[in-house]
Amino acid sequence: MKPLFANFKDKFSKERISLGLDIGTQAVKIVKLRFLKDTVELYDFYLEPTQLDLGEILKKVKQSQEVEFVNIGVSGPATVIRYINFPRMNEDEFKKSLRFEAQKYIPFATTEVNLDGYILKEELSGDKMLVLIAAVKKEFIGQRIKSIQDAGLRVNIVDIDSLALVNVFNFNYSQDESQQKLKAIALLNIGSSMSNLDILENGSPRLSRDIHIAGNNFTQKLTDTFGIDFKAAEDLKINPDKERSNKVIATIELVLTNLVGEIRTSFDFYESQSTFSVGKIFLSGGGSLSSGLKDALVNLLGIEVEYWDPLKQISIAGNIDAGALHAVSSQLAVAVGLALRS
Repeated sequence: MKPLFANFKDKFSKERISLGLDIGTQAVKIVKLRFLKDTVELYDFYLEPTQLDLGEILKKVKQSQEVEFVNIGVSGPATVIRYINFPRMNEDEFKKSLRFEAQKYIPFATTEVNLDGYILKEELSGDKMLVLIAAVKKEFIGQRIKSIQDAGLRVNIVDIDSLALVNVFNFNYSQDESQQKLKAIALLNIGSSMSNLDILENGSPRLSRDIHIAGNNFTQKLTDTFGIDFKAAEDLKINPDKERSNKVIATIELVLTNLVGEIRTSFDFYESQSTFSVGKIFLSGGGSLSSGLKDALVNLLGIEVEYWDPLKQISIAGNIDAGALHAVSSQLAVAVGLALRS
């Protein structure tokens, strides 16, 4: 695994192309970025339902995008992120001791995982430093890489979805004045089968976790409540008719209460170790577009919730259909974060 965080402060020295590939349970999301001297440009994007054969989708990507290398993301039970206080040491010492120290904190044998780490804060009391440890099971990565290689593509970087979110958010919002006033914020990306949660303190991640409550849970509840099939429930979840709107929102809120419980637990854990409280949630992901969800989160958690734009600081190529892009931009956050990796 390459270093966890990209450095976006320097100007881009030469033009290059990067492809971020986010393989979700309901859709494959692809973002193609072009790095120019002074800017990053969205060169192309692509969404395809994963009900179709994944191998065929990837072959189509290979042919249509004219690329060889892709950056991919992983999440779920085969991945682990930990924020740990280590004895203070320099970068070389940290890298050498990482595998030995990590075995105390991850639930897998270190021989079974690809492991990486990053020093977040060098000077803590007690001669300690704060580090991030990320591990992914080799078997899981191997299966994902094989499916991509079978389609004629090659993997450049493997990242973890929640860390890709941190990167793309900081790329777009690190200079945002309203965001800078908040010492601690949360990123909540609600996908189809999983939600990714990050808590950032002064722009640096302090907690990351995957929660197995997401958009499909909302849809299934609507299926049961209204006696309709899954596809009809998906449509109703996003665009309810006037007659059923209130009942749709109430049904979604029943499931959302469980998700909020997990979010509160995460906030409590973070706040027990920090002098700050989470002041705002930035929302993304296809599942976040469920009718009434944003307002329900505000009511249940009692803090501000705002949708954010993963393309805020990225220019859009002239050939892009702006309307089509706007309709799906919230679903592209992870793919953009992956494509931003160098």
